[in-house]
Amino acid sequence: MRYVGGYEMALEIFTDSAANVPKEKVEAMNINIIPCSYELGGKIIRCPEVPEDFDGRQFYDLLRSKAEVRTSMTNAHEFEEHFEKALEKGNDVLYISISSGISGTYNASRLAAEELREKYPERRIETFDSMGAGLGIGLLVMRAADYRAQGMELNQILSKLSSDRDGLCEYFTVDDLMHLSRGGRLSGVAAVMGTVLNIKPLLRGDEEGKIVVFSKLRGRKKAIAAIAKEYKAKVVDPHLQMVAISHGDCLEDAEKLAAMVREIAEPKELIISVHEPFTGIHVGPGMLSLFFIGSGR
Repeated sequence: MRYVGGYEMALEIFTDSAANVPKEKVEAMNINIIPCSYELGGKIIRCPEVPEDFDGRQFYDLLRSKAEVRTSMTNAHEFEEHFEKALEKGNDVLYISISSGISGTYNASRLAAEELREKYPERRIETFDSMGAGLGIGLLVMRAADYRAQGMELNQILSKLSSDRDGLCEYFTVDDLMHLSRGGRLSGVAAVMGTVLNIKPLLRGDEEGKIVVFSKLRGRKKAIAAIAKEYKAKVVDPHLQMVAISHGDCLEDAEKLAAMVREIAEPKELIISVHEPFTGIHVGPGMLSLFFIGSGR
């Protein structure tokens, strides 16, 4: 059995750049990142693997200028190429994906796993649907790495992740409703009216891994306070867990939300990160999100 930095390497953990895992965690926990892609002006651009390598100001300025930016899904062949590197070393594979409720990525990874199981029948290749996005995926990925470090076997890790996923809370608001409209999350009429009236929707990841609007408030300040209120109502054992905040180039608001979270219940660790581009396309500049494990979605 090989260990690197205290982490057992008989099992390799994969996710993609949509998980928004900070570089420090990727390196310390030995997490494999598969880059997502997006299309700009007919050109496919690879997303940075970690948020520290992502120029959030430049990307969100593109969206502010109404540039035509679209997501480009990772295909099964690409997953095979990444997974096979681990399998060739004699290691098992666990891939934790973005929610199947908002992307076809999970299905592509599942098809890749089916192909590789025939070629490597002695190895375990598991794909796990996070039913989350952004740092919602990231929290589960980092927990999986912790469970591996504790010496858990793959079946135990999958069981723990399933329980964590049931309590994965993802709450966010957006500044411009038109990005949700272009992504098919909101009707164009509703988006225009909401923008005129300064309506800020509160959204969450639901029990099926889909993004749904669950409240609408007038004004940014109220929307941020409402996210903090959800944390107060649902967080479980904050002193034992990592809480994460991501933002679409609105660091000041992210820091305000972090201060509210700490005042309510100081978590073991709180990270703030610019939100990655793969799903950032759909939520736009000004998006502000909070991720934690709670009593239920």
